[in-house]
Amino acid sequence: MKLPTLREAGTEAKLLLIGIPVFIWTMVPIYHMFVFAISPKEDAFSGKLWPDHPTLHNFSIVFHQQHYFLRDFWIQFWNSTVIALAAGALTLFVATAAAFSISRLRVPGGRAVMNLALFTYFIPAAFLAVPMYRTMGNYGLLNNQWSLILAMVTIASPYAIWVLKQASDKLPVELDEAATMDGASTLQLFRLVYLPLMMPSLVAIGTYAILLAWNEYLYAFLLLSNDTDITLPVALGNFLAADDSPWELLMTTGFIYALPPAAIYYAFKRYMVGGLTAGAVKS
Repeated sequence: MKLPTLREAGTEAKLLLIGIPVFIWTMVPIYHMFVFAISPKEDAFSGKLWPDHPTLHNFSIVFHQQHYFLRDFWIQFWNSTVIALAAGALTLFVATAAAFSISRLRVPGGRAVMNLALFTYFIPAAFLAVPMYRTMGNYGLLNNQWSLILAMVTIASPYAIWVLKQASDKLPVELDEAATMDGASTLQLFRLVYLPLMMPSLVAIGTYAILLAWNEYLYAFLLLSNDTDITLPVALGNFLAADDSPWELLMTTGFIYALPPAAIYYAFKRYMVGGLTAGAVKS
């Protein structure tokens, strides 16, 4: 077994000195959220690192919708799931088609369109909320889940197109030429050559778009208003409207809501790292 050199050991030590504080800083809020979730209401603000009488009663209240603010919990959870998956699928469709057209088909003006799309990121998303609200109103989409889905696709697509285009540029053009010589049509080239080779980047971008829509609050708050149509992040904001907010239930609901994206990230984390950096360095 080869022992690490002094230089390698020093590098590992530096990474640990940076990584451990960052890990602790990241985990402390999550830990406190979990402590709130397993604490009885009277012990929620006791300031202790661990409750004297931990309980799962708060989870039972949330799952069985036994509080006024939680009467539509499962409907709102389902709304969040549908909107996130739809936004992820549409973003993938738009970004994949655009990246293929720009990178492999070399359509005229494709790069200019991509650069103009990226230019929208110079404007904070919060500044676009009011124009987006008016646009959806003009098309009669207010209080319709499609308004939020389309808004999320609009926000996610420029970055998704750029990442997929950069990753696509790294694919050997000889693959396209060989497939074309074998008689493959453009659609066959896209389906049989392009998609399989781009799969890591596609998974990464799909995950990115799903998590973006899953955690969205501002646009969901503006575009949806009915209790049975809103997403769970907006519903969680209702907890803060009460004089005596049930913080233990708020933290329990937030903890439950954080589990699906955590599971998605850890399931696809190897694709996330490789896919999002696929085009970062060009050979």
